[in-house]
Amino acid sequence: MNIKQARAFLAREFPQNGCVVETIGDGISTLCQPIGFEHLRPGGTVSGPTMMAIADCAAYVAILGKYGEVALAVTTSLNINFLKKPAADRDIVAHCTLLKAGKRLVVCEVSLFSRGADDLVAHVTATYSIPPDGLRG
Repeated sequence: MNIKQARAFLAREFPQNGCVVETIGDGISTLCQPIGFEHLRPGGTVSGPTMMAIADCAAYVAILGKYGEVALAVTTSLNINFLKKPAADRDIVAHCTLLKAGKRLVVCEVSLFSRGADDLVAHVTATYSIPPDGLRG
């Protein structure tokens, strides 16, 4: 799956999603979430649910890059460690790598940054369940 196909897939299957696919490869992805007022929480920081959503989406897109169009892949666990307050006026960027890509389970690692900054704002691990071959579409 290439960037154009991944963007079309997300637009079709998850139109409520605001993440933008920047790169996709064999078990890797980079996405960004443009940050607006609706993504902020009191204290002027990006909300936890916003950061969880982009991490989950980055994992899903990395899986699409590895397995192709597996619409029924589902998150079975997601753990996030918030490390630093993200900038409220910059996109959140998510870099995902698949650590284990098995037949039925995939373990992912996602690093979240504020656009243009080197410091990690959150570290995420997620596990996905991949449906059997006959149920992947």
